[in-house]
Amino acid sequence: MTTAFLLHRIEGAPVSTSFRRAGFGQNDPFVRHREIAWEGPDSMAAGRVSFIGELDVASFPHIETIVVMEGSLTLEAAGMAPLVLGPQEGAVIGKGTALRFRAESRALFVFCCAASNMPTKTGLVPLRAEADFKPSATLPAEVLLGPAPECRSDNVFTDDDAQYKAGTWDSTPYHRIIRPHRVNEFMHLLAGGVRFAEPDGSVLSLGAGDALFVPQGASIGWESSERVAKFYVTQTVQAPVERN
Repeated sequence: MTTAFLLHRIEGAPVSTSFRRAGFGQNDPFVRHREIAWEGPDSMAAGRVSFIGELDVASFPHIETIVVMEGSLTLEAAGMAPLVLGPQEGAVIGKGTALRFRAESRALFVFCCAASNMPTKTGLVPLRAEADFKPSATLPAEVLLGPAPECRSDNVFTDDDAQYKAGTWDSTPYHRIIRPHRVNEFMHLLAGGVRFAEPDGSVLSLGAGDALFVPQGASIGWESSERVAKFYVTQTVQAPVERN
């Protein structure tokens, strides 16, 4: 069983993850460009998109968090100044948002998207590496293999219907046992490195600039020896919803 899905290595090295060309729902504007690594029963998917050109979307059909890996991508939404995303920069697109995508040369971005029947928030929300961090919960003592970390987060987007949250998180070093992951989680490391231990004894090491998706229920550990910061998306697993 694959525990975690590596979506991109910062140095551009090939990844062992298998991608399939497919859209996310019938009205996906990136249907010709999207490559899905994981799609679960809870109306969420993660993968990558390679795009060049212009694309106008009258009403974005789902929620999507994107982080640019290569190139530059400009997003233009009504009432906002154009948002230009370069490598290691990201944003969240709310369902129902009208916007234009523009890439003068090839742009590669990783994504984590989810369906929502009753969207809580529309619009375009940038993700921030220099976030407005606030203290967040640490881990329970029974799963730790050392001192408890100090964790902080800046949640900038929430969709209650899809149980979808996105933002920036950081933590002091810690070591955690292998255990089933409690949520669906996309992460893009901004700083530091993490060693993810798997039940078969293998270890997947990620560094700043790498992107990963871990499905709910996948057994995985965590070990970091320095401050780690990441963009994240989490989804509390719920019953499936229909996509438009």
